[in-house]
Amino acid sequence: MLRSVLFDVDGVLIHGYTEQLHRRRRWDKHLLADLGIDSTAFTELFIKQVFEKEVLTGRKALISALEETLPRLGFHGSPFVVASYWLNRDSNINMQLLELVRRIRRAGLVRLYVATNQEHMRAFHLWNRHGFENLFDDMFHAARFGELKPGRGFFARASDLLGPQSEPPLFFDDSEAVVEAANAFGWEGVLYQDVSDCARHPWIVELLSQSE
Repeated sequence: MLRSVLFDVDGVLIHGYTEQLHRRRRWDKHLLADLGIDSTAFTELFIKQVFEKEVLTGRKALISALEETLPRLGFHGSPFVVASYWLNRDSNINMQLLELVRRIRRAGLVRLYVATNQEHMRAFHLWNRHGFENLFDDMFHAARFGELKPGRGFFARASDLLGPQSEPPLFFDDSEAVVEAANAFGWEGVLYQDVSDCARHPWIVELLSQSE
């Protein structure tokens, strides 16, 4: 039976926000200069109060949430301008890892998935514009499930979609809490810090050695 291998987005497939501070890359570094929006205020008023609580879980659409909040931050243009700015600057692909994913896919005996805390618009942006659709079998994201990692509900929904497994799903994530939750659920969670964490994983090494 094929083994399922899953990857997180931010801090794994994308060089962006991660709890590992030395690797964090900010998309909003020039937000004030470019759009006149203070990044600290945006984080406090929008990210923490609206985005994390309502948008990520799919209860509110990103554009609607931005439209409600941006005037309070002094921005009176289209919310699509801010959404586009955000998506385009928060898509720094981890090319080394994606090349490894391509090798894993060519090896066969594997099904590849994305498992991430994302809202619908960015999830589709990554899937359609950045080629995830050519590498992965599906994307499991928080807004789709109405559940956030590391919540047990997220792993339960993903497991239902994965179906019966002969081996525990192998999951690479940059969050220690998420990795612990994955392991507690019966998956094999691996803390991702750089591409070697995937490339040197014993199962991956064995898979590639048999096919190359």
